[in-house]
Amino acid sequence: MTIYKEQINLKSHGKTPTFFNITDSVKEVIQKSKIQGGICVVISSHTTCSVFFEEFVHDYNENGNEFLQTDLNNVLQKIIPDNIAEGQYNYPGEKHYEAVASWPNAESYLPNGDRSALLNCDAHLKSTLLGSSEIFEVDEGKLGVGTTGYIYFVDFDRTRPRDRKCKIIVLGE
Repeated sequence: MTIYKEQINLKSHGKTPTFFNITDSVKEVIQKSKIQGGICVVISSHTTCSVFFEEFVHDYNENGNEFLQTDLNNVLQKIIPDNIAEGQYNYPGEKHYEAVASWPNAESYLPNGDRSALLNCDAHLKSTLLGSSEIFEVDEGKLGVGTTGYIYFVDFDRTRPRDRKCKIIVLGE
């Protein structure tokens, strides 16, 4: 069995969930792997990010999100409202603030001591619901999905722009 790994780097914009269509990147990694039959695993390395499989949509809202992404945001907002105030959710608690403040790079998480930079409980919960990975078939050296099936990476964290990593692992023969 052969195992081939690559990482793609993404930059979220913050303010709203950031969606990335990573389908072409996954197809390129499968092609580079030279694996003809097996599986491809797409994994988020972050606790506020998800990987999901959905139909490609041709319509976009004013923010550049596909209509299904807009609908997903609207549904998730009803279930898990944006974390906008301390005490709205249990997380982050006082011990978490203290731990983050002790990190060598604390300023990047708490700029000027601004605790609101950690108000992302909603992002963690949304990511938990959608999941951090997807598994796909590799068939005849290609991504084994239908014509309209696309792979998306989303960062639900709205607190600030972030550098994100998505791992793609292809296993097979």
